[in-house]
Amino acid sequence: MYYIALASDYDGTLADDGRVADATLEALWRLKETGRKLILVTGRLLPDLKEVFPQFAMFDKIVAENGALLYTPASEEERLLASPPVADFIERLRELGVAPLSAGRCIVSTWEPNEGKVLQAVRELGLELEIIFNKGAVMTLPSGVNKATGLAVALAELGLSSHNVVAVGDAENDHALLASCGVGVAVANALPKLKEIADVVLDEPRGAGVTRLADRIIAEDANLFIGDKQRVSLGLDESGATGYLRPFGQSVLIAGTSGVGKSTLATTLTERFAEQDFQFCILDPEGDYAELKDVMVVGDVRTPPSIAQAVSLLGEGRKNVVVNTLALKLDERPSFFAKLLPEIASLRARAARPHWLIFDEAHHLLPSGRDGASLALPRHLPAAIFIAVQPRSLAADVLAAIDTIIAVGEQAASVIAEFCAAIGEAAPPLSPSPGKDQVLFWRRGTKALPLRVAINRPRQEHKRHTRKYAEGRLGEDRSFYFVGPEGALKLRAYNLIVFLDLLDGVDERTFEHHLRAGDFSTWFEKVVGDKDLAAEAQAAERDKTLPLDEARAKIRDAVKRRYTAPASSD
Repeated sequence: MYYIALASDYDGTLADDGRVADATLEALWRLKETGRKLILVTGRLLPDLKEVFPQFAMFDKIVAENGALLYTPASEEERLLASPPVADFIERLRELGVAPLSAGRCIVSTWEPNEGKVLQAVRELGLELEIIFNKGAVMTLPSGVNKATGLAVALAELGLSSHNVVAVGDAENDHALLASCGVGVAVANALPKLKEIADVVLDEPRGAGVTRLADRIIAEDANLFIGDKQRVSLGLDESGATGYLRPFGQSVLIAGTSGVGKSTLATTLTERFAEQDFQFCILDPEGDYAELKDVMVVGDVRTPPSIAQAVSLLGEGRKNVVVNTLALKLDERPSFFAKLLPEIASLRARAARPHWLIFDEAHHLLPSGRDGASLALPRHLPAAIFIAVQPRSLAADVLAAIDTIIAVGEQAASVIAEFCAAIGEAAPPLSPSPGKDQVLFWRRGTKALPLRVAINRPRQEHKRHTRKYAEGRLGEDRSFYFVGPEGALKLRAYNLIVFLDLLDGVDERTFEHHLRAGDFSTWFEKVVGDKDLAAEAQAAERDKTLPLDEARAKIRDAVKRRYTAPASSD
C-alpha cells in the first residue's frame, strides 16, 4: 500500500447536518480493515464531537479544535498543541456583545458577522492570534495553528509521512490540510476556492463523497492521484520536458562504467528526496555516502551495521539512513541484506516508508551468482534504485523487477542493450551517447528511443569515502596484487595501508615490474578512483631516469599524503 491513511474533516465532509450515514461508516470500516489508519480533523470541540458522533473511537487519532488538540481514542489521552485562550480575550468578547461564543481548550469560536468585533478585541489586547473562517464560523487560534500542524503531530505519533495520506475537506479551514498531504480531495459540496487547489474533486457530496473516496483508495491506491507532489525531478529532456521518478510502481537501475558519475547522480537524487521530505535508505557496501547530508550512518569501516539500529532509525520517520557494510566481508554482504530486507519490507507495509531504497554497488548485495540461502526479492519492489556497473552482474530476480533504466557514460546505449539481453526482451532503438551531464532514460517495454536527460548537478560534492580505501577491506576483484615478473607471487593488498606495507616489502624486481607496467596508476584511477593520485604515480612510472628507490618513495608519499594521515586522525 502507498496511501496508508485517510484524514477527513467532519462537518460538511464526513457528516451531513452533524450526523454520519451508516453507508459512510461501513466504507470507513472497509478502509480500516485493509490496515490503513483513520484520522479525524475537525474544528469542533472534543466534547461536542463525542456527543454528536458516538462512533468516534473507530478513528486512530482525532485532531480537534482546528489543530490545537490531539486526542487518541484508544488511550483517551488528550494532548494540547497550543496555548490556552487568554481570559481577558474572552471577557472582552463578551463585553463587545459577541454571541454565541464558545471556548475550548485552545480555540475560541463564534459566527459571522462577529468577525469585526473579534478582530477589535485581538488588536486592543495585542494578541498574536489568527482568525480562521469555516463556512460562517469564526474561529480564533494562536498564530500558526491549523489543521495541517495538528495533523503533522498526529502523523508523527503514528509514524507516518504526509506523502502517504489522503485528506478530504470542504471549507476554508481545510486549505492547509489538503495542501499538506499526498492527495488533497474536495467533496462535491466544497467551496469553489478549495476545489481549485484540490488534487481530486469528487462528484458526490459530503458522506457519499467520503464513501466513494474510501472505496477508490482501496481499489486504486497509488493510482488515485499522480502529480507533482509524488514526483521527483531527474532533469530535462531535449524537448524541455521533465524526466521524473515516482515513489511507487517502478524500480530503477542506474548503470554505467566506473567513474562516469553514477554515485554523483545518486547524490543528486537524495537531495531531491530530502527537499520533498521523502525518506530514503541507502545500502552502502563501499562507504561512499558516509558524509552525505541529511543522513544517519549505521556501521563504519571497522564496525558492522546493526539491523536493529537501522530499522529503529527508519521507524522514527524523519531520519534518512545509510547502512554502511564496509566492515563486512564481500561474501557476508548478501546474507546481511537477506536479513535486513524483510525488516524494511515490514516497515514499508506498516508505514509505507522508507519511500526510496538505494542499493549502491548492488552486485555486492544481490550478485548474479548468489546461492539459494540468499533472500529472493519480491516480484514488485517499488521505489528501489539499484546502482551497478553492468546489468548482468545483478541477480535475475533483481533485473526482472526493474522497469526504468538510467544509463550513464559514453557506453550508455550498450548498457540498455545489455539489460534487454539479460531479461530476454528486445532492445529499443539505440540512442547516441549522452553528452556532458546527460543520461539515457528509458522505461522498460517502450519502443521509443531512450530520452537524453540533462541531470541537475548536486549542490554538495560527492566525496568518495577515503577511509574505506585506507582501512577497509576491498573485494578480491578490486584488490591490488603484487605478482612479480614471472607471476610467482600473489600478495594481495585489500586496502592502502596493506598496499604500503607490501610496497615497502617487495623485492626490487617485483616493484620494477609493476612500475613499468603502469599498474600502480591504473589501480589508483580505476579502483581507488583518485585521478590526482594516479597522475602522481604515473609521473614516477614514466620517468625512466628516476632511481627505483626514489620512485618507490614518491608513490608511498603520494598515498600517505592523501589517505593514511587523514584516516588515522579521523
